[in-house]
Amino acid sequence: ADCLPDGWGDGWENVFFNVSAENQRRADERIPILLSLPFKHKGVMCAPFIGQVSLRKYLEAGQIEQVLCDGENYDGARPCRYEWVKLLHDECEEFDVKFVFCGTGRRFIKDGRLYSIEGSGLQSEQAHKSGLSVAGKPIFFDLRDGFGLPIDEKYRYKPKFRERCEKCGMRPSCNGCSDCGKCEKPDGKDFQNR
Repeated sequence: ADCLPDGWGDGWENVFFNVSAENQRRADERIPILLSLPFKHKGVMCAPFIGQVSLRKYLEAGQIEQVLCDGENYDGARPCRYEWVKLLHDECEEFDVKFVFCGTGRRFIKDGRLYSIEGSGLQSEQAHKSGLSVAGKPIFFDLRDGFGLPIDEKYRYKPKFRERCEKCGMRPSCNGCSDCGKCEKPDGKDFQNR
């Protein structure tokens, strides 16, 4: 808290602070610190998701607005298990907290079967198809202009999405497409599935 800027108070509306919690040990280390800090918007990112995590005791506090999870990628990736993701889904659903299953990771185990899923685009699509993400209660940002007046909804940023975004596991937490062109190679193939 000593590193926060002057005028921080109990946090700024435009700042969302997340901690990573790749397994229960890290969750139990980091989340109590998160809950003790003055941030208006708090979340947990279970990534790379390499061990079961229960967030029930932390969600009960009512401070966590969003939970995301994603399996591990790259060579030597450790597997992510369906039942770990389902546990987070169930806990977030119980406490009406937004939950986003971003991607399966390169190695995903479901019903005792190991799936090797190449490419982050396909991993994200498989996460979307699982139906495990939870909308949760809406997250409201009380944004104000330089005079302290509320910024009207019509002037706030609204994300744009492409057709390909419809199947993306990260869409519920995404800021949308910036039309940067990086998602396509010159041959038109999906950049994420390289």
